[in-house]
Amino acid sequence: MTVIKNQIRCRVNNKSIVWDAFFKSDREKKPLVIFCHGYKGFKDWGSWNMVAEAFSNQNLFFIKFNFSHNGGTIEDPIDFPDLEAFAENNYTKELTDLEDVLNFILSENFQFKNEIDITNITLIGHSRGGGISIIKASEDKRITKLITWASVSDYESRFGSNDEKNEWYKNGVKYVLNGRTKQQMPHNYQFFEDYEANQKRLNIQNATRKLNIPFLIIHAVEDPSVKYMEAENLHSWNSNSKLFKIENSNHVFDASHPWEKDKLPETLNLVVEKSIHFIKNTCS
Repeated sequence: MTVIKNQIRCRVNNKSIVWDAFFKSDREKKPLVIFCHGYKGFKDWGSWNMVAEAFSNQNLFFIKFNFSHNGGTIEDPIDFPDLEAFAENNYTKELTDLEDVLNFILSENFQFKNEIDITNITLIGHSRGGGISIIKASEDKRITKLITWASVSDYESRFGSNDEKNEWYKNGVKYVLNGRTKQQMPHNYQFFEDYEANQKRLNIQNATRKLNIPFLIIHAVEDPSVKYMEAENLHSWNSNSKLFKIENSNHVFDASHPWEKDKLPETLNLVVEKSIHFIKNTCS
């Protein structure tokens, strides 16, 4: 297996993106899988590297990356050393990041282009990244399959009540505690302004209804962070989607950060197996 870590995609007018690739280097064209992390997430969280290895072992070309304003840096892509960047993140920035990653990987200049089947591209999005993946898949005909893990089904409700938004506007910033790192994570009010300005595009329900590609939804019934009802919403909005219910697990399918065991948690391994089977055995 070839593992390429912490590569830097420089961009002229935007922050650089750090990315990884996992694949078997045999110059055979493989289905491409691009993974989008969630809120307060990063490409090296928990067992995501082991997940990448599992996909690669099944002869898939697996890419994961940090959204440019996720709070990581080029020098330190793990955790959140750059809270100023985190404060300036928003959904349209993440969609632009994903577009740029796609364009880069599918370009003639990509150094591993001979290893990729550009007609077979799957997006996998976890949590908030699930919503980003749904919107992107609804817009981009290059995407041939979509998988969401514990995905959100809307963004608007996550901004809070009108009173909370008014307080946010008055202060210009609001903070969310990261329970693991104990950091107060800032969100500048631009986050909500950007949502309002792009509300039609950022409507996950509308995007889900527009999908006409194979779509697998995986969600734990007891997920405390994103309720299972959101998976049911996604499934109800697209009659061609498949919903796979996970029992007795949580938002990250029993993984944690750091993950120091030598194999995936049983539940996450099941999620990976179901996802790989879907990619390999579903006709686009």
